[in-house]
Amino acid sequence: MTTVTTVTTAHQPLAPEGSDGVPTTSPPSPDQRRAAHEARVDALVGDHLARRARGERHPVEDFLFTYYSLRPGQLRQFHPGVPDLDLPAFLARRADDVRHLRDLLVATASRPARMTCFGLHEWAMVYRQSASDQRHLVPLRLGGPGTDTVVENHRIRCSHYDAFRFFTADARPRNEFQPTRADQVGLEQPGCLHATMDLYKWAYKLTPATPSELVVDCFELARDARVLDMRASPYDLRSLGYEPIPIETAEGKAAYLTAQRELIRRAEPLRAKLIALCDLMLDSAVGQRR
Repeated sequence: MTTVTTVTTAHQPLAPEGSDGVPTTSPPSPDQRRAAHEARVDALVGDHLARRARGERHPVEDFLFTYYSLRPGQLRQFHPGVPDLDLPAFLARRADDVRHLRDLLVATASRPARMTCFGLHEWAMVYRQSASDQRHLVPLRLGGPGTDTVVENHRIRCSHYDAFRFFTADARPRNEFQPTRADQVGLEQPGCLHATMDLYKWAYKLTPATPSELVVDCFELARDARVLDMRASPYDLRSLGYEPIPIETAEGKAAYLTAQRELIRRAEPLRAKLIALCDLMLDSAVGQRR
């Protein structure tokens, strides 16, 4: 059975401390960091690469390399981060992007988590849709009519544009929000699974300024959020080892909320690190103009 688990990863390995609390060894060298990063990525993407070589598709894990644009080989490339970066040249090209991303991350962090979506965006993506039009070649757990009934018996409250844009035409009017790309800063909130997964996108979009350890921390979180997303979806993925979270029941909703809260807890420090990275770069740009 596949479950959502907490993966504890250190952004950088901590040196052991002596009796006086002072580290007894020096921080890892760039070569050590690179080797640790490559080994970590190899372990994370090995199954995906093996399936790809066999021409096999996976409805859960492929998402991390199809919806998101970073390829496994690019994820494996090591970047130490800002200290070894030509920051003026980077900001000459990307300063506006960094400011926009900071605004988005700060706005998201400032809002309370909305805990009422229960992953229904995935159900809205197949609402009143024929089997031949579905994106994943796996059966619906409740069948087409049963899936439609779940959508019709719930309030749909998706605030994330990149999820909403995949709703079927019949499902869109049922959503409490009608988000657009321009609304993103005004709507994003930390309870949204897609906002949590997108921390990975924002981390690699800032490459090579983002330390590779932070990119992979965000990748692992996105992977676990994707698992929850699909376990709570209308798809029957038990043949792949994913036990359903039946959000159409009270018990399923409770299980979803427990897993959602854990992902929110894990996302908070990663979002804060990305905000700090944006601040570091933008403060540097201000200093350069003085």
